[in-house]
Amino acid sequence: MYDLADGLPDVDLDPGTNVLVAGPPLTGKRRIAFDILASGANRGNGSIIVTTKDSADKVLESFDSRVDDGVEPDVGVVDCVTKQRGIGTIDDDPRIKYASSPVDMTGIGIKLSEFLQEFYETREHTENRVLMHSVSTLLMYSDLQTVFRFLHVFTGRIQSADALGLYVIDSTSHDDQMMNTLKQLFDAVIELEESADGDDPTIRTAGLSP
Repeated sequence: MYDLADGLPDVDLDPGTNVLVAGPPLTGKRRIAFDILASGANRGNGSIIVTTKDSADKVLESFDSRVDDGVEPDVGVVDCVTKQRGIGTIDDDPRIKYASSPVDMTGIGIKLSEFLQEFYETREHTENRVLMHSVSTLLMYSDLQTVFRFLHVFTGRIQSADALGLYVIDSTSHDDQMMNTLKQLFDAVIELEESADGDDPTIRTAGLSP
């Protein structure tokens, strides 16, 4: 079973569950997703981050800052940003694998599969958490049909690997029809809404039960 950190206590998810984390900008979607990932790392879970928005260095810095002192997380990052920026020649290393761009969905899928296989077979993690940040960036570069097909395969890999999948999306960047289409792919949805009085955002969940 996978827990959802302090933000959503008392909720445990079965292996193979895929969760969409949706909301407007600046409501803390990324923070909640990273906290759920770090919560697993503190318990010895493997952590895999697919980043279409920030470089691997920035993602690792943000992730490491959330992990408890004394914990050395086993983490892998699929970086879809750095090669696109054309910064010299870059090779994969144990923590980072590079896809050519957010458009390279075949490459992203291959790198994810390599990490999943490595985490299970070589690093011997039976529980792994995978974060996709962010789906909105994929939709900036490709049409809905292409992204839907890619996520259908991606969520299937998470399911077959008994991992936990987390996917961040900026709900205000896409119309209701697109959001409803994408939601079909996920077992559960965490939606953050801005509060009218400026307090912490309201968290609504669908498909999650204690």
